Amino acid sequence: MTAQFEATTAVESVDETEHSLRVQLAAVYRLLAHFKMTDLIFTHVSVRLPGEGHHFLINPYGLLFHEITASSLVKIDLAGEAVAESPHPVNPAGFVIHSAIHAARADAQCVLHTHTQAGCAVAAQRSGLLPLNQISMEFHNRIGYHDYEGVALNKDEQARLVADLGSNSAMILRNHGLLTVGTTPAEAFLRMFYLEKACQIQIAAQQGGSLQLPTHEVAEHTARQLNGEAHTDDFTDEIGLDLAWAALLRLLDTVDPSFKN
Repeated sequence: MTAQFEATTAVESVDETEHSLRVQLAAVYRLLAHFKMTDLIFTHVSVRLPGEGHHFLINPYGLLFHEITASSLVKIDLAGEAVAESPHPVNPAGFVIHSAIHAARADAQCVLHTHTQAGCAVAAQRSGLLPLNQISMEFHNRIGYHDYEGVALNKDEQARLVADLGSNSAMILRNHGLLTVGTTPAEAFLRMFYLEKACQIQIAAQQGGSLQLPTHEVAEHTARQLNGEAHTDDFTDEIGLDLAWAALLRLLDTVDPSFKN
């Protein structure tokens, strides 16, 4: 990492909970870079810190995602302003979407937004995300849609963003990109990983001619299975996501463990 990006605040100087969240969030940024889900220095992942102060961690404006470390993350308030000393600037305008969702949804501890090619392509399609594959069926009838209103700089748009997300954990921002939320950084990332893959599958399938879609009943049944909502004798997998996240952290440790710094 180049000299101008060296963090001046040691991650050890924060409490144990914040330290853990910093490491988890830095891991998400590195994974987005590894899986090529970035847009240079733009887009964000934010995580709420415990307490009544409504403080959050977010990326330092100007760093590429593969440069981000636990200690370089900036602590901000609901207005997107830094509340702790940092050598890095923040991008308050980019926090308009995140702050609205954090404020409205107690379960939205982590908010992740991307501008990927596949995500933007599906966001430009009138039909939205189609239940073309088992991966995409996770989101069947469980994804919000928000119509494009221009660059998200207007606070008046926040109420409409929240209303369009509703109780869903994923949203397609039409003509813009993708968004997921989670109770943890791991949950938000894994949800985005599969939403992105669903979009990639859709774009690829649309190049091959007429599409084969399952019945609504099958798509809904699959969605219930994948979201832990099935009321049947189906087998369940209670540990798969935890195992996947642990595997991703091992990947980062192999590629470049400096995200923990």
